[in-house]
Amino acid sequence: MLEKTFYKTLLKHAFNIPVEVTFWDGENETFGPKGEVQNKIKFKKPISPHSVLEHATLTLAEAYMEKNIEVQGSIQNLITAIFMTPHSFINSDKFKKFLPKQNHSKKQSKTDVQSHYDLGNSFYRLWLDKTMTYSCAYFKNKNDSLEQAQTNKVYHILNKLDLKPDKTLLDIGCGWGTLLFAAAKSYGVHATGITLSKEQFDYVSNRIETEHLEDMIDVKLMDYRELDQSFDYITSVGMFEHVGKENLETYFKKISELLKPEGRALIHGITGQHMGVGSDPFINKYIFPGGYIPHLSEMMEHIMQSNLQLKDLETLRRHYQKTLEIWTQNVLAHKLEIIEMFDDKFFRMWNLYLQACASSFESGNIDVAQYLLTKGPSGLNLPLTRDYMSEQDKNIPQIK
Repeated sequence: MLEKTFYKTLLKHAFNIPVEVTFWDGENETFGPKGEVQNKIKFKKPISPHSVLEHATLTLAEAYMEKNIEVQGSIQNLITAIFMTPHSFINSDKFKKFLPKQNHSKKQSKTDVQSHYDLGNSFYRLWLDKTMTYSCAYFKNKNDSLEQAQTNKVYHILNKLDLKPDKTLLDIGCGWGTLLFAAAKSYGVHATGITLSKEQFDYVSNRIETEHLEDMIDVKLMDYRELDQSFDYITSVGMFEHVGKENLETYFKKISELLKPEGRALIHGITGQHMGVGSDPFINKYIFPGGYIPHLSEMMEHIMQSNLQLKDLETLRRHYQKTLEIWTQNVLAHKLEIIEMFDDKFFRMWNLYLQACASSFESGNIDVAQYLLTKGPSGLNLPLTRDYMSEQDKNIPQIK
């Protein structure tokens, strides 16, 4: 009885849409405004109120993964409704728990990265596009395929840097190497990628050899903090979210150190546009161990302290929402294969992760930004206006 009273209180102001809840004893109640029910939640057993108060998102996520909670209708729609309701439990200070300081030693960073990215290339091939790009796409046109949008993103980044042939580029956290190959093949740049993922390293190494690009592209299995070279350009896509709050200063100072005088960097990653984004216990435990999402002012503080200057800032929140929605559809289409690779609990976890992230971007809880940075006075060697970016974007390769 006490559990039901707790949940009725918890859910009373949780939604901005009508949601029907069935409790473990069969009782039904609809929460939210009046109207046609859009989602249904079924509790198969009582979930400890103490655990919810301790870590709401983690406890409820684990209950879903273990099939103690079932959701009918779009999970993204349901979580967005919670995020968009000002007085919902997820927006209450009572439920916002900050994680303790995390270990981001070189050894721990390698372990954290490999726990996510070394799930196997065969797994990621199921639901990523042909470019094997695992970050926010850029939809120049609303009907762009995911592959086209990921190609758009890579060239949009490289065009912002205004690359010149025979210069050098470093990609920190190079993933499966799409940006490296575009930089080398389309711009004549000598590109170096670094990653902590053995699966990604092997994939890129094999592609370099297959395409006979050893004189243009190099890939290293190493921590960015160990690198001791200088480059004309640096890119880093979806990387700073992994370095941890206590290492953001080190990250940007290392970028400054690695850049040649008047060098340029394009840093792309998830950023909050309000205070207190930080970490989520579900994401931290099951998806990205050690992850941390900084807010804009936090990013700018570290950028300025590293003697870097901001030349351009672009946010792409709705692009990431759409990217995640396509990934979700791809994962759902390969449900049986994913369960066979792992198990049903893993599939439910991954489905929840993708839809919850889409909800976060849809509701504005988090954003994604591209920071164009220069070492030295802001962009002395760049054109005076942003027009060069859109002009170069007209030449982005079109996927047939």
